[in-house]
Amino acid sequence: MTSTRERQRAAARARLEKEMAERSAKARKRRQTQAIVGAAAALVLVVAGTVWLATSLGGDDDKGENAASAPGASECVYNAMPADQRSPQIKDVGVPSNQQSAQGVQTMTIDTNLGPITAKVDRSQVPCTAGAFSLLAEKKFFDNTKCHRLVTEGIKVLQCGDPSATGKGWRDTDGTGGPSFRLPEENLPTDKRPPYPEGVIAMANSGQPGSTGSQFFIVYGDSPLDPAYTVLGTVTGGMDIVKDVAKAGDDGAFAQQAGGGHPKKEVVIKTLTMSNPQG
Repeated sequence: MTSTRERQRAAARARLEKEMAERSAKARKRRQTQAIVGAAAALVLVVAGTVWLATSLGGDDDKGENAASAPGASECVYNAMPADQRSPQIKDVGVPSNQQSAQGVQTMTIDTNLGPITAKVDRSQVPCTAGAFSLLAEKKFFDNTKCHRLVTEGIKVLQCGDPSATGKGWRDTDGTGGPSFRLPEENLPTDKRPPYPEGVIAMANSGQPGSTGSQFFIVYGDSPLDPAYTVLGTVTGGMDIVKDVAKAGDDGAFAQQAGGGHPKKEVVIKTLTMSNPQG
């Protein structure tokens, strides 16, 4: 028969085990609660961080998209020439902005010693070339330079835009000058016949893609040139001046190379300006 003392001990042990079980259960529940709260807090931080990241990245993307697709804007590429590759005939006036307007029409005014020659430049067709020309005109790049080449056989052009073709007489280097950057060709008349009709102003290049600089030519008779030269604009006044220069002929200085020569009737560009875009 179990003694009273043994029953008391068994009862005490049972109470202790019950208390320990209850404490263990409470502790386990407390840990679960803490874990849930901790996980919830972490989730809030992650969500908040995701929202911030999405908002930040979304904002940057929007800004970038807006910048790239700004109404009437065009992204241009101007390749600067390394300083150690520039000849003395290269004139550095900086590099145009890569963002150029593709809206409006500009008037180019070439004030020469023989009178003014004007042309219309449509920026929707040549935003990058017009942008480059506007910078060069602003920097007085063309002022007091001579149109160095005339071709009276075949292509019928008067070529200008070499900043080193200045002063009295002619030099062997005339025709080799330009700015310290080059740009890709645009607005090529691949679907036009002839590609370069009378009255067109187009950009000269070396024959290699992306070699357009500052030199340009005025076409005074329909020309069979290959459509590899940027059409910059169209003459609106002064074509009679160019034709008078053509009638006077050239000296044949370039006959063995590109053709033609220096115009016998000298054409000096006193100033070349580009108006603000209109329309």
